[in-house]
Amino acid sequence: QVQLVESGGGLVQPGESLRLSCAASERTNYVMGWFRQAPGQEREFVAAISFDGGSTWYADSVKGRFTISRDNAENTLYLQMNSPKVEDTAVYYCNRVIRYNNRWLAQFGWGQGTQVTVSS
Repeated sequence: QVQLVESGGGLVQPGESLRLSCAASERTNYVMGWFRQAPGQEREFVAAISFDGGSTWYADSVKGRFTISRDNAENTLYLQMNSPKVEDTAVYYCNRVIRYNNRWLAQFGWGQGTQVTVSS
């Protein structure tokens, strides 16, 4: 199974941009996505991107603010977080994803994630 390592999290103020990265140990020839989990909440889907980057999908809560992208030459997935809000505070995870029964499902085990804290 491919190893995924998330990075780039930190403490930011509302409106301050942040870019998360997810480095894969090998080529990822499939749809990849980001999830997040806030304290006391279930893990939720954030965004997904097709292998060629031509298609992207977003949760309504981040649409228009976050941008998912990937660099297949570097085996790296990104999440650009613009205009973050306090409610975006969570641990962010990347994973292989599939769409099933109108839901985005992760296919691999979870890494350690990267903590994003949005606070003034």
